[in-house]
Amino acid sequence: MLSVFFQSMYKVWFTLSLFLITGNVLAQKHNWHLLSAKGHRSGTGVEDAYKKLKDKNPKVITVAVLDIGTDINHEDLKGMIWTNPGEIPGNGIDDDHNGYIDDIHGWNFLGGKHGNLMYESEEKTRSYQRLKRIFQNRDTAHLSGEEVAQFAEYKKQRIAYEKAQAQREKEASNSDFAYKLDKQWFWRQVFHLIIGKDADRQIAEAKDLTAKMAYYNTLDADSLRRSIIGDDPENVHERYYGNNDVVGIEPSHGTHTAGIIAALRHNGIGADGVTNNVRIMVVRAVPWADERDKDVANAIRYAVDNGASVISMSFGKYESPDKSVVDSAVAYAQSKDVLLVHGSGNESRNTDSMPCYPIPRLLNGNTVNSWIEVGASGRKKNKKLAASFSNYGPKTVDMFAPGVKIYSTLPNNKYGREDGTSMAAPVVAGIAAMIRSYFPGLTAQEVKAVLMQTVTKYNGKVRVPGHRETYTTMASLCVSGGVVNADAAVSQLLTK
Repeated sequence: MLSVFFQSMYKVWFTLSLFLITGNVLAQKHNWHLLSAKGHRSGTGVEDAYKKLKDKNPKVITVAVLDIGTDINHEDLKGMIWTNPGEIPGNGIDDDHNGYIDDIHGWNFLGGKHGNLMYESEEKTRSYQRLKRIFQNRDTAHLSGEEVAQFAEYKKQRIAYEKAQAQREKEASNSDFAYKLDKQWFWRQVFHLIIGKDADRQIAEAKDLTAKMAYYNTLDADSLRRSIIGDDPENVHERYYGNNDVVGIEPSHGTHTAGIIAALRHNGIGADGVTNNVRIMVVRAVPWADERDKDVANAIRYAVDNGASVISMSFGKYESPDKSVVDSAVAYAQSKDVLLVHGSGNESRNTDSMPCYPIPRLLNGNTVNSWIEVGASGRKKNKKLAASFSNYGPKTVDMFAPGVKIYSTLPNNKYGREDGTSMAAPVVAGIAAMIRSYFPGLTAQEVKAVLMQTVTKYNGKVRVPGHRETYTTMASLCVSGGVVNADAAVSQLLTK
């Protein structure tokens, strides 16, 4: 009898869960971010913009997606992946003499002869470990003036590292319950009923955290990189390393961002990208944890040298020890009229006081103007317009763009919704690419200018990200004071 009772209760729970999940799915429109910004909606007006562009002939341009990797064989990205015209596939020769052998669809700065790197450590961990190698077995009673300062920094970083490790171990312990559920059918079903559609993601994150912990606990953060990639991690000017595997190990994030820009439009399946007048150049430079400055710099230079007009960057960190090498690459991109679009970060921080790198402000005091910094916005013009997780900054974030429940491509011909400034950045990159394809005479800085001038303003009060009861205006959260609007931008350009 007890068994029958549990089976009956399970059926009730399952039916209720299915009803709620289905209702939620139906309530969420695919591609909401491409719809108009009229009324209470906060879309980008992409579909309306195309109606005004129907008599114009667009140019196909290249957009580089700097990310963790992209599933270039996805059904909804067919024909949208950049192919290097100067390279012969698979012949093991650098046919175009750009320093990268068989770079057919882009390049992977996180790979080598021995495979691909997926996990890196955090920047502060790398810094701590380098100082640890210097001071761990030294007599610190007699240090020189410079070494005294270094040793003080080492002790400070050791405390921070041990605190961070304790927090990670706590998170790993808390996730152990979800991880174990994956191996027990009954409790896994119960977990699904309680948590709903996020259950699989939580289980996956638990597994992922276990793998991350194994690497975070490695005391030499550079050793695995050397063994796989074969570069010198401390030589920030080294450029020609990596392999041509642009898919990588787990390309969900990069596949999603690429699809936001270029998923095949109106083909009856999956998602719609912002534009199909592009080809996606895949540049793999972002691991789980913190990307390296040398990889970011090399990825930007690769994209510029191989013809990208727009670079989409959905990553960031709060320390940049080799910022000068990134600055050089960013300035180089501007000199070649390339527009860089970067997500502001997802920690609800004010980046005016806490920069999320890379940034357009250079160490020499100059600012790169062919750069758009993007925060994440929600679906409606109300107090939740600024996404609760989004970084912001009245001086450092240029505009907001849809970044909540964005539907796009995932590996193996799958689709899903994701949240983040990682989604907002490719929305803007796609719109910028659309404008550059239809108005090829515009410079990167002119494209930025028109997008800044035509944002959708919202004069009501919005909740400050990360604060439940603190309100402000969009003008206090970003430079332009609004959300990107492709329709308004196109309208302005057509009247000139």
